[in-house]
Amino acid sequence: MQVHRHEHHTSAPGPTSVATMSPAEAYDTAFESAQPDEGRTVVRVELEAREFDWEFVPGTRTRAWGFGGQVPGPTIEAQVGDVLEIRLTNHLPEPTVVHWHGLRIPAVMDGTERVQRPVDPGESYIYRFRVPDAGTFWYHSHFNETVQLERGLYGALIVRAPDEPVFDAERTFVLDDVELEKDGQIRPPGGWIESHDGREGTTRLVNGRQEPEIRMAAGQVERWRIVNAASARYVRLSVGGRPFRIIGTGGGLIPSPVTVTEVLLPAAGRTEIAVGPFAEGETLRIETLPFNRGSFKAHKKAELFATLRVGAAAPSRTQLPDRLREIEPLVTGPVPSNRTVRLGFGLGLKHGVEFNINHEQHHHADPVRVGELQVWEVVNRSPVHHPFHLHGFFFQVLEVNGKAPDHLSWEDTVNVPPFGSVRIAWMADDRPGGWMYHCHILEHHAAGMMAHFEVIR
Repeated sequence: MQVHRHEHHTSAPGPTSVATMSPAEAYDTAFESAQPDEGRTVVRVELEAREFDWEFVPGTRTRAWGFGGQVPGPTIEAQVGDVLEIRLTNHLPEPTVVHWHGLRIPAVMDGTERVQRPVDPGESYIYRFRVPDAGTFWYHSHFNETVQLERGLYGALIVRAPDEPVFDAERTFVLDDVELEKDGQIRPPGGWIESHDGREGTTRLVNGRQEPEIRMAAGQVERWRIVNAASARYVRLSVGGRPFRIIGTGGGLIPSPVTVTEVLLPAAGRTEIAVGPFAEGETLRIETLPFNRGSFKAHKKAELFATLRVGAAAPSRTQLPDRLREIEPLVTGPVPSNRTVRLGFGLGLKHGVEFNINHEQHHHADPVRVGELQVWEVVNRSPVHHPFHLHGFFFQVLEVNGKAPDHLSWEDTVNVPPFGSVRIAWMADDRPGGWMYHCHILEHHAAGMMAHFEVIR
């Protein structure tokens, strides 16, 4: 087995400019500079990617791919200021890489073909980085994604702060769907409609299981961390139609809880919600409400993800403050955009429907300089919704179709409506290197709706 890490370090790398470093030197520099904060630790994780049998549907064995022999992979947990050192070992029949979705880490550790050679079968690769932000993140393959994510190569990653709000219980729910053949195996990707819509499976999953039953004590309030790992499905989440409070989004806690009865999660979206209290004996549907995202496959009725059954009452110790966090706005007045990102599509021979950014598949975008405010207008010139994802950095949403959002937040993924636009603001901190942004509908990404760019000093 080969291990990519450049194991033999005798001293820290010198002050070579990132722009002139070889990939190996950049990796070594990032590896050695990843040190935990005072009082924090190095969390070491063995992550094995392999093939195995899994029961998405009770009683039906499906050949799956996953991390650690499970779907989703093991939940990785750390505290702010810890260093994660994760050894990926690939026992799959094809190469893979792992992207750390939402984490603000060095470019060489981002886990894409842009920054590393894919890990071949039988090889290992070590990622090492400090985690600077609390929140609900996730990790997933960023190689042959329409196959590898569909088969189960993803998992949740939780980073905690020392002053988290107190709840009676906490759960992490990773939502997904799969399309199974009559023999119970995952249907291979393909087809003109799927290239346009993206894969939406008819078997809906919570933590790798079809429509499970969840039990909760009456009178208690729980923190639910929810990740939408589906290839293309938008989840308009409802918990029995009851009010719940949004407390966090992709970039962690929001300033104050927001009470709603539903929340829209595009593909790759995350939310943290405070759920309850409920009365003993209640049964509630955790479901996705109808949502027209411009696909050929219309969702005209609610679809079940899980059933919540409320048991006997238990005392509550939940302490949810009115103020969760302070977020300073990056923009306080009219500011012109300094980049327009146009999401478009057309017809082609390879994919049937071909998607692009600024009229170019796999667009090579202009660089961004460290410390300069970026205000981007992301324009959707297609009739379908697109979840726009920026690697490695958080942004603030300024407007959606000219309207400011209801609350301030940090995000890495935002939905861009059909023939609509979203304005975002972000600042590149001192992590130069190669990055990307793309639509997180996996089939759209594969068909060209992505861009590469450099962050430079």
